[in-house]
Amino acid sequence: MRLRDLAASRVRYGYRRLHVLLRREGWPVNHKRTYRLYSEEGLSIRAKVPRRKRAWRYRVGRPRATAPNEV
Repeated sequence: MRLRDLAASRVRYGYRRLHVLLRREGWPVNHKRTYRLYSEEGLSIRAKVPRRKRAWRYRVGRPRATAPNEV
């Protein structure tokens, strides 16, 4: 239950970092058990939303090139 609580509050942490947090709290678990419980609960690291290219923002409203070497 504590592993599930930690994973819910820290969605960017994988099982290795959660294992360290559990050990700091005094839970006597090894990394293999942490991984097994992490997998059984269906937990995984949330995928980051990809950043859009910065230049894409500035293309809106820019005049189009009408001749060579204009931009």
